Amino acid sequence: MLFMVIEHFDQARVKDIYRRFHERGRMMPDGLCYVDSWIQADLARCFQVMECDDVAVLQEWVLEWSDLARFEIVPLASSKATAAAIAKHL
Repeated sequence: MLFMVIEHFDQARVKDIYRRFHERGRMMPDGLCYVDSWIQADLARCFQVMECDDVAVLQEWVLEWSDLARFEIVPLASSKATAAAIAKHL
Protein backbone atom coordinates (compact mmCIF):
# COMPACT_ATOMS: atom_id res chain seq x y z
CA MET A 1 0.00 0.00 0.00
CA LEU A 2 1.13 3.55 -0.73
CA PHE A 3 1.23 6.31 1.86
CA MET A 4 1.81 10.04 1.57
CA VAL A 5 3.93 10.94 4.58
CA ILE A 6 3.96 14.63 5.39
CA GLU A 7 6.77 15.51 7.74
CA HIS A 8 6.36 18.82 9.55
CA PHE A 9 9.74 20.27 10.47
CA ASP A 10 10.57 22.61 13.31
CA GLN A 11 12.59 25.25 11.45
CA ALA A 12 15.23 25.22 14.18
CA ARG A 13 15.77 21.45 13.67
CA VAL A 14 16.11 21.25 9.86
CA LYS A 15 19.92 21.02 10.02
CA ASP A 16 19.61 18.27 12.68
CA ILE A 17 17.28 16.31 10.40
CA TYR A 18 19.65 16.51 7.44
CA ARG A 19 22.66 15.77 9.63
CA ARG A 20 21.02 12.54 10.87
CA PHE A 21 19.99 11.64 7.32
CA HIS A 22 23.56 12.07 6.05
CA GLU A 23 25.00 10.08 8.97
CA ARG A 24 22.44 7.25 9.21
CA GLY A 25 20.36 7.30 6.02
CA ARG A 26 16.59 6.90 6.10
CA MET A 27 16.75 4.23 8.84
CA MET A 28 13.94 2.25 7.21
CA PRO A 29 13.01 -1.16 8.60
CA ASP A 30 12.73 -4.15 6.27
CA GLY A 31 9.46 -4.07 4.39
CA LEU A 32 9.33 -0.29 3.92
CA CYS A 33 10.11 1.16 0.50
CA TYR A 34 10.89 4.81 -0.23
CA VAL A 35 9.30 5.94 -3.53
CA ASP A 36 10.11 9.66 -3.81
CA SER A 37 10.00 12.93 -1.88
CA TRP A 38 9.66 16.68 -2.25
CA ILE A 39 10.60 19.49 0.14
CA GLN A 40 8.51 22.62 0.59
CA ALA A 41 10.47 25.73 -0.50
CA ASP A 42 10.63 27.15 3.03
CA LEU A 43 11.85 23.79 4.45
CA ALA A 44 8.77 23.53 6.68
CA ARG A 45 7.52 20.22 5.27
CA CYS A 46 8.68 17.16 3.40
CA PHE A 47 6.23 15.14 1.31
CA GLN A 48 7.27 11.50 0.89
CA VAL A 49 5.58 8.61 -0.83
CA MET A 50 6.33 5.36 0.98
CA GLU A 51 5.17 1.83 0.27
CA CYS A 52 4.63 -1.10 2.63
CA ASP A 53 2.23 -3.97 3.26
CA ASP A 54 2.14 -3.58 7.05
CA VAL A 55 1.40 -0.17 8.56
CA ALA A 56 3.27 -1.22 11.72
CA VAL A 57 6.48 -1.11 9.65
CA LEU A 58 5.70 2.50 8.73
CA GLN A 59 5.03 3.29 12.38
CA GLU A 60 8.39 1.77 13.33
CA TRP A 61 10.11 4.12 10.88
CA VAL A 62 8.17 7.15 12.19
CA LEU A 63 9.46 6.42 15.70
CA GLU A 64 13.06 6.70 14.42
CA TRP A 65 12.39 10.34 13.43
CA SER A 66 9.63 11.48 15.80
CA ASP A 67 12.08 13.42 17.98
CA LEU A 68 12.85 15.73 15.03
CA ALA A 69 9.59 15.92 13.05
CA ARG A 70 5.83 15.58 13.40
CA PHE A 71 4.19 13.15 10.97
CA GLU A 72 0.92 13.10 9.07
CA ILE A 73 0.24 9.86 7.16
CA VAL A 74 -2.36 9.55 4.41
CA PRO A 75 -3.15 6.18 2.76
CA LEU A 76 -3.21 6.52 -1.03
CA ALA A 77 -4.95 4.84 -3.95
CA SER A 78 -3.81 5.41 -7.51
CA SER A 79 -6.03 7.47 -9.78
CA LYS A 80 -6.34 4.45 -12.09
CA ALA A 81 -7.54 2.17 -9.28
CA THR A 82 -9.97 4.81 -8.03
CA ALA A 83 -11.39 5.38 -11.52
CA ALA A 84 -11.91 1.63 -11.93
CA ALA A 85 -13.71 1.39 -8.59
CA ILE A 86 -15.96 4.33 -9.43
CA ALA A 87 -16.69 2.98 -12.92
CA LYS A 88 -18.33 -0.08 -11.32
CA HIS A 89 -20.93 2.25 -9.79
CA LEU A 90 -21.75 4.41 -12.82
